[in-house]
This record gives sequence, C-alpha cells and structure tokens, in this order.
Amino acid sequence: MTPEFSEQDGVGVHDALQRLWTPHRLSYVKGEGKALGDEPEGCPFCRVVELDDSAGLIIARGAEVFAVLNLYPYNPGHLMVLPYRHVPDYTDLTLSETAEFAAFTQKAMRVARHVAAPHGFNVGMNQGVVAGAGIAAHLHQHVVPRWGGDANFMPVIGHTKVLPQLLGETRDLLAEGWKAVD
Repeated sequence: MTPEFSEQDGVGVHDALQRLWTPHRLSYVKGEGKALGDEPEGCPFCRVVELDDSAGLIIARGAEVFAVLNLYPYNPGHLMVLPYRHVPDYTDLTLSETAEFAAFTQKAMRVARHVAAPHGFNVGMNQGVVAGAGIAAHLHQHVVPRWGGDANFMPVIGHTKVLPQLLGETRDLLAEGWKAVD
C-alpha cells in the first residue's frame, strides 16, 4: 500500500521534501512537565511512580530505584533508571541506592539485549542543567540501546526521530523481558 500525500495551498517554495509532523512533541519543546525547582512537587519523575506501571511507562520497580521508558526516546527502548528519592546528584545516593541503581542499569542492558539485540549502548547521566540535564533536580541515568546505522539522515539532517514501535508496546516488551531475565 502506497501512502497518499497531499499538498496544501499556501505560500512557500516547493522543495520536494516531505514533512513528518510531530505535534505531540510540542509540550516537550515548551518545557511542559519539567520540574520548576528543586522540590519534588511538580517533578515528573516523582509523579510517575504514583501511576500504574503501564500508564507511567514503568518497566520495573525495586526497593529504592525504578526503571521507566523515556517519553522522548533517542532510540527504541531508551529507558532511565532513577531513585525514588528526589535527589539531584549521584553523590547524594546512599550506598544501598547506589548498589540497586547499578544493578538496575546492568539488568536494563541485559533485558534490552534479550528483547531487541542492540549492537551497543549509550549509558550515562547529565549532572546539572549546564551539563545537559533536562530535569536536573531528580537524578536519572539513561540507558540507550544502539544499532549500526541508527543515526541515519532523519535525526541528523531532518531533526526527526522515527521509532518503529509505540511506547506502550515497547514498555510491555521490556517489562516482560525484565521478568524473564536474571
């Protein structure tokens, strides 16, 4: 089945490019849902744990940390590991939080390998706004599966990420994988 494209009348010079409109990302661009200060009130990471796992895109819950899909993923399966406690810096974690944080990161990688066979990973955290943290008030570590060729022309030139699966479906796969993988 060939997709149908329609042109809209208006002003502009035709450039032979198709546009992939993503209006759902406008809230992200506007900064909606970001914590305004250092307090847990208004923090999306503190709010998400109050939702059921499916609605909150939570993959797994531990005693002191949890894993959740990134609402604006760089790649399919892009998740984050976070402490429940609202702390901004890695050095703020207790020893037991640090141990579970590391164990969840390792398991997230094993689960992604089991479910989607990525070729590699980007794993890391941005500490502070100046370092690129979008929500600096609540520590979070990204686990981003990578595949050869995943940085094609769409994000590089078109500033658009094409994802092959809806977030809810990805969450379900990873949550089931979490139960199946040691």
